[in-house]
Amino acid sequence: MTATKKNDTVLAICIQEVAEDGSELYIGDTFSPEEIKILHHAFVADSIVNILDMKGIDLHLFYGDYPETRKAISTILNYLAKKLKGKRAACLSNGLKITALPEERWGAKMDAAFKRCFDDGYKHVLLIGSRTPTLKENLLKMALKLLKKSDAVFGPTVEGRYYLIGMSNKYQVELVAFDWRSPNIYAEVADAFRERGLSWSEMEIWYAVEHPEDIEYLVRDINQFRLEGDELSAKETEMVLERILNR
Repeated sequence: MTATKKNDTVLAICIQEVAEDGSELYIGDTFSPEEIKILHHAFVADSIVNILDMKGIDLHLFYGDYPETRKAISTILNYLAKKLKGKRAACLSNGLKITALPEERWGAKMDAAFKRCFDDGYKHVLLIGSRTPTLKENLLKMALKLLKKSDAVFGPTVEGRYYLIGMSNKYQVELVAFDWRSPNIYAEVADAFRERGLSWSEMEIWYAVEHPEDIEYLVRDINQFRLEGDELSAKETEMVLERILNR
């Protein structure tokens, strides 16, 4: 599946591995390794669905070209192609560009994704990972709005990491130069922008699912979506969680 550049802004999902570069999807002994893998696949599916309705931007999916990850991406995309209807199905088939990246650590994958997008001529590049299936269109639109007014936008997690990061005009700071295992990675990257005299905007604190307590945030948000009449957001995640927790 390929898509050609139509806009000056791109929203890119960069798929994370279950464990890489100091960031691990460890959510407690209740979940087996196989269940964690399946849950992460649901996160990826929901993250894709969350962006398909967004207009005025291009969409890109990056993943590390590991055999198991390549197989998982193919399975997820085939599943969504059969399940989605209408405009979402059309966008999945024709509006989502998919690129395999070299087998690298997380900082290098983000680095490669940003560089490829800027090399393709984009002025604004917003990158999200694959552990926040509750990142909905309103939050992403706000991030894009802030990005167009500054050199960068950061989305911090409670742990001092990122749930999104964006850059404008050119690749300002090389993310591969940082140790993404550092507990102070958010501050270290922000300081690098500050030292170069670059402006950046900060989103509200959110989360990327990496710890047992993050499951509580996830369930809380899914329940709130359903109360609001939103039956689609994080649906795949909800179904997998229900199967695991009710077993």
